[in-house]
Amino acid sequence: HVQLVESGGGSVQPGGSVRLSCQASGHTDSTHMMGWFRQAPGKERERVAEIDARGGTWYTESVKGRFTISQDNDHTNLYLQMNNLKPEDTAMYYCAVSFMGWALDVSWGQGTQVTVS
Repeated sequence: HVQLVESGGGSVQPGGSVRLSCQASGHTDSTHMMGWFRQAPGKERERVAEIDARGGTWYTESVKGRFTISQDNDHTNLYLQMNNLKPEDTAMYYCAVSFMGWALDVSWGQGTQVTVS
């Protein structure tokens, strides 16, 4: 079982920046995939960015060039640097970890709110 705690959310004006952090504890190892998801009111949760054990990254199209996902060397801290934020980025952001793929197993953090207005 993995515990995830996010921090760093808040309110920012359009064009501003926010850095989210996520600390993982419990049953973690270097083989897991970590990612950030978000859910806006009335919308489904969507995958925003992910990073695999080798450091390979993926971003949803709407955040490419603006968001950067990173992790520390022991893969227990995950970050999301968000620049040039837009009102449509407003959402609850969730940190997530998976060992077998997002469709098979996911551990979630409690979420941190980002509001752009």
